Amino acid sequence: MNGNYQEGPSDLRRRIRILTGFVVCAVGLYVVYLFGLQIVNGSAYKERAYEMARRVITIPAQRGEIFDRNYDVPLVTNKPSFAINLIPGEVGKHGLDAVIGQISSLVKVPVADIRAKIPTAYTGDYQPIEVASGVPYSAITYIAEHLDQFPGVTWQSKPIRSYLDTGSISHVLGYVGDITREELQVLYNNGYDANSTVGKNGVEKEYDSILRGTDGKSFRTVDVRGRRVEDTGIEDIPPVDGKNIVLTIDRRVQDLAEKALGDRMGSVVVLKPATGEILALVSYPWYDPNIFSSKSGAAEMRKVFLDPRFPFLDRAIQSAYSPASTFKIIMTACDLEENAFPPTGIIDGAPSMEYGGRVFHDWEPSGEGPIDLPNALAMSSDVYFWTLGTKYLGVDRIVEYARRFGLGQRTGIDLPGEVAGLVPTPEWKENVLHSPWVGGDTMNISIGQGNLLVTPLQLADVVAMVANGGVIYKPHVLKEIRDPTTGAVIREVKPEVLISSGISKNTFTQLQAAMRGVIVHGTAKVVITTTATKIAGKTGTGQVGLKERFSSWFASYAPYDAANPDDEIVVVTMIEATNNWDWWAPKAANIIYQGYFAHQDYDHAVNALVASASWYLQPIRIQDR
Repeated sequence: MNGNYQEGPSDLRRRIRILTGFVVCAVGLYVVYLFGLQIVNGSAYKERAYEMARRVITIPAQRGEIFDRNYDVPLVTNKPSFAINLIPGEVGKHGLDAVIGQISSLVKVPVADIRAKIPTAYTGDYQPIEVASGVPYSAITYIAEHLDQFPGVTWQSKPIRSYLDTGSISHVLGYVGDITREELQVLYNNGYDANSTVGKNGVEKEYDSILRGTDGKSFRTVDVRGRRVEDTGIEDIPPVDGKNIVLTIDRRVQDLAEKALGDRMGSVVVLKPATGEILALVSYPWYDPNIFSSKSGAAEMRKVFLDPRFPFLDRAIQSAYSPASTFKIIMTACDLEENAFPPTGIIDGAPSMEYGGRVFHDWEPSGEGPIDLPNALAMSSDVYFWTLGTKYLGVDRIVEYARRFGLGQRTGIDLPGEVAGLVPTPEWKENVLHSPWVGGDTMNISIGQGNLLVTPLQLADVVAMVANGGVIYKPHVLKEIRDPTTGAVIREVKPEVLISSGISKNTFTQLQAAMRGVIVHGTAKVVITTTATKIAGKTGTGQVGLKERFSSWFASYAPYDAANPDDEIVVVTMIEATNNWDWWAPKAANIIYQGYFAHQDYDHAVNALVASASWYLQPIRIQDR
């Protein structure tokens, strides 16, 4: 009590008992823990261990094939090929460059291209990264025989796209390529990954989700060296192949239109006005989509990308031009519907017209003389339509009818990159050009010049409205989606009304007759020589400010007297002013109509036309409007 207390034997024994109890409890708790770890939860921890060593291998789905409307021979199919994957973590940081060099030498892919596919942050990662595709079987065989030289390298089957039909249809089909980081950020939640192949243009892009299918998965358990050690017990998930798609394109019509256009920069649209189906969509120049999967593809792609003629541009839907005198179709409809000036009334088609202190000259130096509306359209009298636009219609009504015919807005065709064109208004000019609308602007728009811009497809829709008597059906290139195994139709595209104009049937009846007059006794009489069908249409020549350089249009449909609307087709041909002037647009349409309705290919159609008019293929120096 006073500091003289000394610990006795009983105290020591008590302390020993406490320490012993503590040790026994600790050991007991540890035994219980081990029992739970190995016996109670052993299977769960074993599964987690498997998860840590489990590899998931993607099994690529077969991409769907693409057919034309006849569904016989595919336009696009798949060619057997392989992809090489690299697992950086299995290579080791110091050996990665050596392995990349080995792969580069084997598959003839630059080291820099392979390196670029392996982000620095992933050099220690154990997930496979695709570093080369389109690899032949011989290269895979070599790797399999020399595995010690290729640590961390695996491979898998990955068919590449094979475009059997090349040429102008490339703009419709598009092409595929490796997904970019920007695309992956957008598409990641849709099941895409860093190794995905995606459509880059055309229907390959528009219908990528339908064509690509769903990739499968293969599971395996590996040891620390990546060697397979045992079955995971998890069944592989097989891939689901992509669906086949059938286009509205008719390869025979596409070939006919392509050859009729020739090597002239421009485009051709052939569609069925009763349904909106596109039978042919031609744009020159074009490209070969196979270059994106060929070994020499890099050099070929560079050549195409640097081509000043822009082969990737689909001029039928991605370029807009002044419609020139083809716009007089809309001017005629506006006058007939609004009763602004009697169609039988006479206007003096003089050689020139003074307006706003300026003199505007008609395309015909001698003028057309006194003329009524149907003949003014047939002979394309500028003075008549200048007078009609400035004195009787006015810019507001002209703009209204241009929009009622679908100009200034996209058609909604199921292809990427379509442009809307432009219908200029006083408000637009004030806001964009910071200039007031003047009388000369109304003069220009009255004959399809100035700032007015249309695409060839939009003009085809204008003609389709005339042929249909007031309705435009949405243009489309997809006809059907089919099961890749059974061929059964999964989905069929039905005609969809795009625009219902509200313009009277009587107006369209008169307009159809006037467009027929263009062929019978008007500007196109000299060049539309086919007797295979009766055509109604309108010629147009756009001035671009260069001497002897004009854009050439021909917008038409046939048969003019069709008993069944489904028999009709619309043909719009457009030749850019970059070509030497030879007034080829109506000539190309003449060949297309001859071949289509006489069931002839290009050569037989041309021979038939030459036999009936030996001068046919000679250049015609007529500045038609």
